[in-house]
Amino acid sequence: MENIKYENGTLFLLDQTLLPNEEKYIVPKTKEDYFNAIKKLQVRGAPAIGIFAAWAMALLDGDKEELKKYLDSARPTAVNLSWATERMLNAYKSGKNLIDEALAINNEDKEMCKKISEYGLSLLKDGDGILTHCNAGALATSSYGTGLGPLLLGKEKGYNFKVFTDETRPLLQGARLTSYELEKAGVDVTLICDNMASLVMKQGKINAVLVGADRIAANGDTANKIGTSGVAILAKHYSIPFYVLAPYSTIDFNCKSGDDIVIEERDGEEIKNMFFEKPTALKETKCFNPAFDVTDNELITAIITERGIIKKPFNKELKKIYD
Repeated sequence: MENIKYENGTLFLLDQTLLPNEEKYIVPKTKEDYFNAIKKLQVRGAPAIGIFAAWAMALLDGDKEELKKYLDSARPTAVNLSWATERMLNAYKSGKNLIDEALAINNEDKEMCKKISEYGLSLLKDGDGILTHCNAGALATSSYGTGLGPLLLGKEKGYNFKVFTDETRPLLQGARLTSYELEKAGVDVTLICDNMASLVMKQGKINAVLVGADRIAANGDTANKIGTSGVAILAKHYSIPFYVLAPYSTIDFNCKSGDDIVIEERDGEEIKNMFFEKPTALKETKCFNPAFDVTDNELITAIITERGIIKKPFNKELKKIYD
């Protein structure tokens, strides 16, 4: 299933806030439509956000520099967003065809996903038990995905994994999207509460943890969906490999460490009201709803990009793949 489709001059976006109950495509027309789609997580996942923003830069008229600033402010933690808008702005200044440039970004992402998936799959064995956190599959990218890519590619190649998927905030993306994608692909998946990750690890059901990332600092710290660092701590305790799979463009070499990563805080109503028939807490109850937390590099076994498998020391090894 394609989450972003460009057909006959029109862009169609699969509204991921409606999944898994409704598969509906929307057509953004204004800069506000594009901004809100990013902000409200109708499109989500670092690579997909970048692709979608590239199309916004290509299809919308007006001051491109101002448009870039506006779009970037929708999700400040997702480095692919600003990376894609910067590339499109440079293409505009160079006189390139912006439709062709957006298509190039989309097609490059497909190739990137395939390479990440192949590298990731090389670290797994048939029959492995895998824990996933958040959603980093085809819905978050152009195809295959990053964190889920090895599982989807493995299924095509005849691997049989036993996958446990955490619910994952924000917006319960593991429950709504990851289990949805894996079920659709025919992968054996079991949905668990986030606080049960320790139990399945203790029971010996997990051989590896696969997660995506929205920003990777130069020292290897990663900004992941909220709760990922807790999963990493558990994995280290139980001596389970913890793999971060993300595109090269997610690495922010200007960001020295995770301490410099801006953590987006989302509306607390997402916790109390969204996806529930009735509120789950009193109206006056305060909420703290960060979109990400930062996983320390010491908890990470390897970072997998389309350029290869990077192991410790990350601050040195990441520099080797720097353009």
